Amino acid sequence: MPSLNSISVEKLWRLVGRPDCPILIDVRTDDDFAADPRLIPGAQRRSHLDVADWAFEFEGESTIIYCQKGLKLSQGAAAWLRHNGAESEALEGGFLAWLAAKLPLVPVAKFENGDGHSLWVTRSRPKVDRIACPWLIRRLVDPSAVFLFVNPSDVEGVAERFGATAFDVEGVFWSHRGDLCTFDVMIEEFGLTCDPLNRLARIVRGADTARMDLEPEAAGLLAVSLGLSRMYSDDLEQLEAGMLLYDAMFRWCRDATEETHNWPSAKAVK
Repeated sequence: MPSLNSISVEKLWRLVGRPDCPILIDVRTDDDFAADPRLIPGAQRRSHLDVADWAFEFEGESTIIYCQKGLKLSQGAAAWLRHNGAESEALEGGFLAWLAAKLPLVPVAKFENGDGHSLWVTRSRPKVDRIACPWLIRRLVDPSAVFLFVNPSDVEGVAERFGATAFDVEGVFWSHRGDLCTFDVMIEEFGLTCDPLNRLARIVRGADTARMDLEPEAAGLLAVSLGLSRMYSDDLEQLEAGMLLYDAMFRWCRDATEETHNWPSAKAVK
């Protein structure tokens, strides 16, 4: 029977990747984290030892806390957050329950987060991959990630001088590989492989590499992406608009692929 102020793995998985997903906080001990340095998608690391010092940061927010087994550390930290005005639940069974369910986990070694957020840089005037990849990172890897859009010739120089990670340019780790686009590569490298994201990846790949045969929706994504690029001259404004687009595409891939729409609607049975 579920305990009070807790959430099941199944319910949390339905929330992960959505813009309304609560803030996820990993409070495993350093030893437990070192044994498996991966995070539930979108989670951040905090220590239960100084929860009284950071709990106030989440006043008014909705949070979910998890430790190794979902017992004293997560329950105690969640109680501290509630004391400081946050809505907070503990994950039933903790990290081990998520692991047992074989759900995606993100290896922290794949992204730098030394200043409280990861920093990424790519070419300006994004179309498909360079909007899809930031969406993936912000929703499922690092919600605080910062993205810089610069002149194509300056991407690698900016990455070097500012300590940013370059993506979707030739000759870097986070880029196209064979038939795969950068979005595909990020899903694989971040350990995010699952049916909804795999389907979305095929749509993105089709739109990004002129392979409309991969998924029927690829042509529509390309059309909307090109439209957005003409609506917004500011790359960051375009990114914010694109976040909503990919939120909708992800929810469709996850929940609505079997639903159809037609006219006229079905007539009532007499």
